[in-house]
Amino acid sequence: MTGPATAGAAIEEIAALGPFFAVHTHPPGTEPSGSSGLWQPMSRPLLEARVSGVRDWLAAAGGQPPGAIEPRVAASVAHLGLAARLISPALAAAVLHGLVLAPRLADLRWQPVLGGPVPLSLPHDAFDGSPADPAPDRLADRLGRCLLDGPLRELADALAPFSVSPHILWGNTASAVSGAATMITAARPDLTARTRAITSLLLDHPPLRDTNTTTPDGAFRRRSCCLIYRAAPGGKGALCGDCVLSR
Repeated sequence: MTGPATAGAAIEEIAALGPFFAVHTHPPGTEPSGSSGLWQPMSRPLLEARVSGVRDWLAAAGGQPPGAIEPRVAASVAHLGLAARLISPALAAAVLHGLVLAPRLADLRWQPVLGGPVPLSLPHDAFDGSPADPAPDRLADRLGRCLLDGPLRELADALAPFSVSPHILWGNTASAVSGAATMITAARPDLTARTRAITSLLLDHPPLRDTNTTTPDGAFRRRSCCLIYRAAPGGKGALCGDCVLSR
């Protein structure tokens, strides 16, 4: 496994890419230090509570009662934010250092704040082994097996009971991959070719393969909708730029 010193150096560089990439670390089997009592496991009960919190937050933002927001809309929005939070540092670690993030969902710790990227802490051994073969196809394959088929599948499974279809949940995941890639290339233009190569291959991994397409001008377009437009009064909110409903 990658040692704490190696992981620490990688995490410091990754954090420079922006708030969605910054993570804390903690020794395996222990709780993160500092902010005592605020770090929590990413358990199903707390993820379900997150949906309720997001529902309240969306309702307040639109001046509506919580009952006006469909639970599946809140669940999809909650899922998209958490998927982006997990994917961003993982993709950056692969692009910058050839490292593959492979924690179990239960090993992660978070602070379920609303209105921005949630604080996230990883165990020191969350990276799968030493730096991998830097070839984009090898890295994308390992990310698919260790990340998509690991904690991201666990996350989707945990929120599926809110009547959110797998097509939407994996579409959210694909959108999060694309968003992370955009942020990496904006911060580090020198990594554009490598980021795009790994991202393209990852988006072709089976859970994501049928969730997205590329427009004639080369832009990412998902084949589903995250449903956030339905949280606005009358269900008439703005659409995301990569939404299947955008034209």
